[in-house]
Amino acid sequence: MADTMTATAHGDPDVTKRDFLKLVAAAGAVVGVGAVVWPFIDSMNPSKDVLALSSVEVDLTPITPGMAITVVWRGKPTFVRHRTPEEIKSAEDAKPADMIDPATDASRVKAGHDQWLVVIGICTHLGCIPLGNKPTDPRGEYGGWFCPCHGSQYDTSGRVRHGPAPANLAVPPYAFENDTKIKIG
Repeated sequence: MADTMTATAHGDPDVTKRDFLKLVAAAGAVVGVGAVVWPFIDSMNPSKDVLALSSVEVDLTPITPGMAITVVWRGKPTFVRHRTPEEIKSAEDAKPADMIDPATDASRVKAGHDQWLVVIGICTHLGCIPLGNKPTDPRGEYGGWFCPCHGSQYDTSGRVRHGPAPANLAVPPYAFENDTKIKIG
């Protein structure tokens, strides 16, 4: 009887070995799964060529007042417009309360660089590309962009003013590197 009490009091050595073997097997399984899953998850990261397209630098020197260009950023047409003083005044004087998606002009441009407007050129209604970057394009009643598919009109700040589009043209993240160059993205 003394032998049974000693074995129960000190623990069964087979149980300790079994627990250790289970722990080693579980740890090995976790390491094995990690070795298989990690490359799979890492393969979902964007490739180097995609990361290179995640930002684009734009030289502003050839863009004269009243002119706009289209650059591609992340596969999307992005409009960069050098606004005239009249276009800036028109955008600043517009009342946000009269808009479909109210926004001030100051919230859509960088402080100190209000002559430059950068917006993603995709209509917020059905994803069309609005007209208005070429001098011969129709710009609608508000002098900005006009989407011919369903008649949405945007002003010189990229705000939707007429038509079925529910939101303003999106403003991408961008920063001025100097007075003649911006980096989008």
